[in-house]
Amino acid sequence: MDSQKNKPQKEHSVRLENRSRAVITGVTDTDKFTENQVLLYTCMGELIIKGRDLHVTLLSVESGDMAVEGEIDGIIYGDSQVKSPLGFVGRLFK
Repeated sequence: MDSQKNKPQKEHSVRLENRSRAVITGVTDTDKFTENQVLLYTCMGELIIKGRDLHVTLLSVESGDMAVEGEIDGIIYGDSQVKSPLGFVGRLFK
């Protein structure tokens, strides 16, 4: 039973195609999209995509799939414990 508790509820993967398209599965929430950065949350924690001219071309809340296109310079994982955006009070104490 304990091994079941430590497993993520969904599968998570990131596939990068020619540094111009990223397909992410296991997305639980999103925070912000700009032309230079996409901040999202997966079942494995925070994920930041950095680049230029970024556009979210697919976002499915039901399946947890997301696609980002543009000139991708980096994919960075953040805190693995954070699975959704912090509320106002959480941001004050972060």
